[in-house]
Amino acid sequence: MPVTPALTVDVIIEMQDRPHSPVVLIERRNPPYGWALPGGFVDVGERLEAAAVREAREETSLDVQLITLLGCYSDPNRDKRGHTVSAVYIGTARGEPKAQDDARNLALFDSEKCPELAFDHGLIMADYRRYRQTGKTAPLRY
Repeated sequence: MPVTPALTVDVIIEMQDRPHSPVVLIERRNPPYGWALPGGFVDVGERLEAAAVREAREETSLDVQLITLLGCYSDPNRDKRGHTVSAVYIGTARGEPKAQDDARNLALFDSEKCPELAFDHGLIMADYRRYRQTGKTAPLRY
């Protein structure tokens, strides 16, 4: 079997029951530390969409409804632990998020005022803001 990058998913969760639909960020419990989008590794035999919903629930306790695929992020340097490829979704949720599993803490942020983010999540949030302004998903990057 060929050696390939690890497959992950991340979710930009818009809180629909809050003014201006802030997004949920988690503070990572494990290295690399810092603020990040909820997400994690896809299990063998699992669809990407199911993994995104599962990871969001595990880390935030929210039942997320996926809206669209924002894009795929595959820069070999995006994760210091090794080469990962992430399918990033935009989803919505309602309710009271709670930090669980790999999340030490979580908070709601205006997408324009996020803290410095781990991995390439700053780039992902820039793509998200452009999507909200133009309706265009993430550009292809070579």
